[in-house]
Amino acid sequence: MRSDTVKKGMERFPHRALLFATGVTRRDLSKPFIGIASSFTDLVPGHIHMRELEKFIKDGIREAGGVPFIFGVPGICDGIAMGHSGMRYSLASRELIADEIESIAQAHCLDGLVLLTNCDKITPGMIMGSARINIPVIVVTAGPMKTGLHKGKRLSLVRDTFELVGKVRSKEISFKEACRIEECACPGAGSCQGLYTANTMSCLTETMGLSLTGCATALALSREKENIAYESGKKIVSLVKKDVKIRNILTAKAIENAIRIDMALGGSSNTVLHLLAIAHEAKVELSLEMFDKISKDTPDIVSLEPAGNFYMEDLDSAGGIPAVMKRLKSKLNNCKTVNGKSIYQIADEAKIFDDDVIRPLNKPYRKEGGIAILFGNLAPKGAVVKQAAVSDAMMRFNGKAICFDSEEEAMQSIMRGKVKKGHVAVVRYEGPKGGPGMREMLSPTSAIVGMGLSNGVALITDGRFSGGTRGPCIGHVSPEAASGGPIAIIQDGDTILIDIPRRKLELLISRKAFAKRMKLFKPIAPKIKSGYLARYARMVEPADQGAVLS
Repeated sequence: MRSDTVKKGMERFPHRALLFATGVTRRDLSKPFIGIASSFTDLVPGHIHMRELEKFIKDGIREAGGVPFIFGVPGICDGIAMGHSGMRYSLASRELIADEIESIAQAHCLDGLVLLTNCDKITPGMIMGSARINIPVIVVTAGPMKTGLHKGKRLSLVRDTFELVGKVRSKEISFKEACRIEECACPGAGSCQGLYTANTMSCLTETMGLSLTGCATALALSREKENIAYESGKKIVSLVKKDVKIRNILTAKAIENAIRIDMALGGSSNTVLHLLAIAHEAKVELSLEMFDKISKDTPDIVSLEPAGNFYMEDLDSAGGIPAVMKRLKSKLNNCKTVNGKSIYQIADEAKIFDDDVIRPLNKPYRKEGGIAILFGNLAPKGAVVKQAAVSDAMMRFNGKAICFDSEEEAMQSIMRGKVKKGHVAVVRYEGPKGGPGMREMLSPTSAIVGMGLSNGVALITDGRFSGGTRGPCIGHVSPEAASGGPIAIIQDGDTILIDIPRRKLELLISRKAFAKRMKLFKPIAPKIKSGYLARYARMVEPADQGAVLS
């Protein structure tokens, strides 16, 4: 066992002394040492209930003959960090988390890991760090939040709170009523209720075979989730004894399955960044083009909020990820999973309980998958759009540019009514390097929707969008402005073409004018000059490469 390095031999008297101080017994020295990487925090609703799940995982590990050790992993709530400078730290924290997983597991020679996670950047960060060191791993995602309820209507975070800003601004709803809604929208523990980044990543983690069957959709605080936590504790000991490492599960074909399920679900566009980064750590080649290729061959058969009107609790009741796999079995690779069952076995055993939540392949919500990759003179290295959340009327759009060099500038103009129908709002210098940190733009996009402008205004950015974003919002534009990408040379009043069916994103000026602007371009000064974000900006790779650190 890896842990023998710190617990066997005469030269390890001091190491054993320290282990005994933690409560380890001499008998425990013959057992596998299992780390529980817990992202418990009182700051994140998706994580506040993890103390109980830790206990179930520990009990499972002990029952199977292992020794559990909990260590903490930081977690940022994207919703709370949204719309201000704090969001710069969200994507950047993914790399910190990956480094911490590597550091703790390697320094203490742990035999295996249970990753207790839930929210946006925490799940991919933990998987990245685990793939880097390649030891046995199982992931427990802590579960979605139940929907809120107000006047008989189910509520969720994004549509019913972020979009409130625009609705109050346009006088569609009173401030007093908005205050009542904000108190009801998030009733307790769990990741936000729709198919935003956290829940999408949970679904893809289960698809890749890294979680037990049903883990992704089992609700927070449910008995089912507690059972999964306990069984995951037992299973990790078995994986260690059989020496089943994470990269035995996390293969190129498993990642391809994740992309396929992502497209069928209409999941968050952030998964493009995260799957690219996970593939990088797993030594798997993956390109943006692969996402688009799979999307064109995968119908969108699930429509959860924000694209549709169903929620994670509905997907769970309809059969969860196994039921989606059942629909798509003929298009999936038959990969191994931590269950000990293959993908095909899981699909065959699944049952589908609602044909509207998980539609048949011949009756999809859309003929193509949820995400499209656009190219053109504005995005020579690609851009990403969640096409499942774009109305038919806005799949093709010509608009006049109105340019902003930060999210704050854009938000101020939107709230003052300066962004009008026919505009393409260009928000630049918000990429991985220029932001730095590639902030999500949920506040401006939600304000646009709330003000009733989503069928007349588009938004493009070298930053990102939340999984909760809906409307014609093009993100991850690469190269970014800070690296001299063409998004930097757009001027107010320029015509921009967005053609999602043809995968085009173009600045409609002459080639001569385009070349002249590129030659004269000078980037603005870095926004952050010290601390972690300054170091991050110097080391981060472009969005089309997953925004990993070099």
